[in-house]
Formats: sequence, C-alpha cells, structure tokens
Amino acid sequence: MTKNKTKNKTKVPFDITIMDKEPQRVENRFGGDSIMLDPEALAVYDTLMGAEALGLWDIHSKGLDWFRENHPKAYMILLD
Repeated sequence: MTKNKTKNKTKVPFDITIMDKEPQRVENRFGGDSIMLDPEALAVYDTLMGAEALGLWDIHSKGLDWFRENHPKAYMILLD
C-alpha cells in the first residue's frame, strides 16, 4: 500500500472535519499529562476517540496508526 504524503505527514486515513484554526492543548484522560495538537491532529484525535466510544475499531485503529507515524510524542502522551 502506498502512502500519500502531505507536508511530510501521511494523509489522514479517514475523512475529518477540521473545526479549529489554532492548536489546542489536549489532556490524557487517565493520567493528566497534556500536549498541544495542531488542528489536523486534533480532528484525527477527536475522530478516533469518538470511534472508540462507538466501538468502530477499524477507524480507531487507523487513527492510532496515523498518530504513531505522524505524532509519536502525542501518541505516547495521549494514546499509549
């Protein structure tokens, strides 16, 4: 499978709607650590968290993979 790169990032694996214009701080729901996410990463994060809540594991898994590749520090703080 080929990966489409934009600005050195792998293209998001699903449709997202970017609502925010500025980076936002996101807090780990279990430990309280936090990190700033750019609007694209925040939209992916929101989508994968919603997918988790709804049991949409394919979308959730694709979001996790995208974070591991494109935002490894955010992945470790928020999702690992």
